[in-house]
Amino acid sequence: MSVPDTVTASPMIAQYLVLKREAERCLLFFRMGDFYELFFDDAKAAAATLDITLTSRGEHQGEPIPMCGVPVHAAEAYLARLIRAGHHVAVAEQIESPAEARKRPGKSLVARAITRIITPGTLTEETLLEARSANWLAATHADAIAWLDLSTGSFHTRAGSPAELAAELARLAPAELLHPEDEAAPAGHAATPRPAAEFSPARGEAALKAWFGVATLEGWGRFSAGELGAAGALLAYVKATARDAAPLLSPPRQELPGSTMAIDAATRASLELARKGRGGGSLEAVVDRAVTAAGSRLLGADLAAPLTDAAAINARLDLVAWFCSHPLARPRTRQALAQAPDLARALARLAIGRWTPRDLGQIRDGLAQALALKAQLAPEPLAPALLGETLGRIGAHGALLGELAETLVDAPPLEAAGSIRPGHDAALDALKATARDGRAAVAGLEARLRGETGIASLKVRHNGVLGYHIEVPARAADPLMAADSGFIHRQTLAGQVRFGSVELSGLAATIAQAADHALAAEAAHLEGLREAVLADSAAIGETAQALARLDVAAGWAELASTETWVRPIVDSSMAFAVHGGRHPVVEAAVRRGGGAFIANDCDLSADARLWLVTGPNMAGKSTFLRQNALIAVLAQAGSFVPAADAHIGIVDRLYSRVGASDDLAQGRSTFMVEMVETAAILTGATARSLVILDEVGRGTSTYDGLAIAWAVLEAVHDDLGCRCLFATHYHELTGLREKLRGLANAHVRVREWKGELIFLHQVEPGAADRSYGLAVARLAGVPAPVLARAKSVLMRLEANREKTGGLAAGLAELPLFAAAPASEADPLREALARIDIDATTPREALDLLAELQAQAEFKRGGER
Repeated sequence: MSVPDTVTASPMIAQYLVLKREAERCLLFFRMGDFYELFFDDAKAAAATLDITLTSRGEHQGEPIPMCGVPVHAAEAYLARLIRAGHHVAVAEQIESPAEARKRPGKSLVARAITRIITPGTLTEETLLEARSANWLAATHADAIAWLDLSTGSFHTRAGSPAELAAELARLAPAELLHPEDEAAPAGHAATPRPAAEFSPARGEAALKAWFGVATLEGWGRFSAGELGAAGALLAYVKATARDAAPLLSPPRQELPGSTMAIDAATRASLELARKGRGGGSLEAVVDRAVTAAGSRLLGADLAAPLTDAAAINARLDLVAWFCSHPLARPRTRQALAQAPDLARALARLAIGRWTPRDLGQIRDGLAQALALKAQLAPEPLAPALLGETLGRIGAHGALLGELAETLVDAPPLEAAGSIRPGHDAALDALKATARDGRAAVAGLEARLRGETGIASLKVRHNGVLGYHIEVPARAADPLMAADSGFIHRQTLAGQVRFGSVELSGLAATIAQAADHALAAEAAHLEGLREAVLADSAAIGETAQALARLDVAAGWAELASTETWVRPIVDSSMAFAVHGGRHPVVEAAVRRGGGAFIANDCDLSADARLWLVTGPNMAGKSTFLRQNALIAVLAQAGSFVPAADAHIGIVDRLYSRVGASDDLAQGRSTFMVEMVETAAILTGATARSLVILDEVGRGTSTYDGLAIAWAVLEAVHDDLGCRCLFATHYHELTGLREKLRGLANAHVRVREWKGELIFLHQVEPGAADRSYGLAVARLAGVPAPVLARAKSVLMRLEANREKTGGLAAGLAELPLFAAAPASEADPLREALARIDIDATTPREALDLLAELQAQAEFKRGGER
């Protein structure tokens, strides 16, 4: 947005324009008393987004100045809407009072400064964040990515190939992604360009050392130049947006390739792993049984990045099993956790300076619940190692907890006033008593003045302009206007007249002085508590993570116990055997409809590691494919699984090419998207991967599609050698069972009954006899005449294929596919073909043209 020139601007608009230039591309919230005002293009954009009235204020360079505003007390709600719409907002506050401004010579404006910049990736306010989702700010540079969450302090880096980094971004789904302004923005993300200098690796290394106060970074890992550049860009952006605040960040944790299951963006979208807003159709939404927001965030992270270390996975499974086998400890744990506030986010708000006394109360209550839970779950001799390790991360916090409990009231307010417990500070209590007694004296003065004046409606009131004053109806004011009445006239309104008095002024001064001193004392106590909390921030962060891990494990156990899930065997073998497997999301939906989900087996053993699954549409092939992929994700995330039993050998990479979609914005058709995703699988999968392929080649002609599906099937079998489920309608492929030793045919059973198709949703060995496409079309409501014609064509195709022994011959019998008739001889064409142009003179050429014209006229006459 362009910024108007300050020349000829009024003093206030000139001040606004100076701050607007500093705010750059942000909308500027300009504090004016009880409102934040926006002007010029900012006002137009904000009014359109917020659906509020766009007005004008004065003129600038001969044009009305567009303006809109929002009340300060309701600003958070408006900010949330602007941020969700993708805007960045700079907040300019009044940094002095009007009284302080008046002390300067001349007509001085109240000084204002930008105190914070709010962007989608730098949120810390409770009202602006989604409690159960992380809020990642990411940066890419060269061969690396770095990401952090200001609301919890979590900080990570990773190096990798372009494909790996794209998959990582798909996992994180960052709220905001930084990139050098001289490079193209990564597609599909809310990107923010930044100066290229901020991505300098040397500058990044220096910034990390300065931020964390260390001389070397080697204790945290051997960071690549790309990781240093990306991490440095993040820190530069955090400094620019936080202004004078100092966010609390953990040292960067380097994520190593191969430590988690690689899942690309297409697979994540196909399997619907992550929660989207408040929708309930994803795996995360269906399986989340966490009772805390921090637990939900950790569960989402576990599902998004399943482990590949069998020992670490089994440690998680041991903890879930312990909670399953202790049916009394589990509900007590969940009840205690449900009362624990979000320690990590409260701690972040205290660090960055956007806090209230309520955040200190949350730290107090969260630490108290953590210590009580630690005592309750004191590990027994046979307890799993992860339980003891997790409880060990909960610190003592005794001194801090005692200080918080002794100082704060039970339910701290949002403001400082009234937040300190009575009896904690005798001097503070005395100040509050003085203010309280003064207010009581004011009430007594009011009663006495009524008696002395005889004005029963006389009242002593208080407002922000006049302070304490005496108010009487206008009709009764005349006696009080006399010079010797003892009343001092302050203000005349339409129906009331307001007065002061020496006695009232004395009481007001006493009350104000006591109240101001009391407020200052409470603020000092609160600041001392904040400093004590921040001094113990590392231990509090560990406690917060421990509570989240306990919440996830207890939640998994609750899910397993209520939904009859079982512990999988997870090891480093190449096994993949699931008996009685179920799709957790579809099962939940079927149950809500009063139905029962049909379980199925899947055994991708060494001699049948590639299943070719056939059967009609709507029979459940895609559900079967996806449920086995989800079972692998759940098992390696550390959860029990929806099955009778399961044995999962570690899956290093998961690929799912299921369903049809296009990418018109990038100029890619449905078939092109399908081929791009298939190419990624064929070039990225390893022997330890799990690949899900559905209807490869269906987006093009029959012959092309069949040929592509055939070749892909052979490549998966011969070249990749991985575990794979391959669904298709090309029944010709089932014959490859004789050629490919690791291939097994399977089909989804259906039954026809009195002309109706019944889906049994059962997967059994062997190939399907046909696709039942016409039956499915009838169920979909295709008109009867179209179905009748399709049936006629199908019968001719099948009859000719049986008679001639091939699909091509069958198609050739139909007019659409019949070969074009041979063309008749054309004398004109033959004559033209015999001419040797290089050897023909101009005169001969004219003679030939006349001869050809005559032949053409003769041919037209014959046709007539």
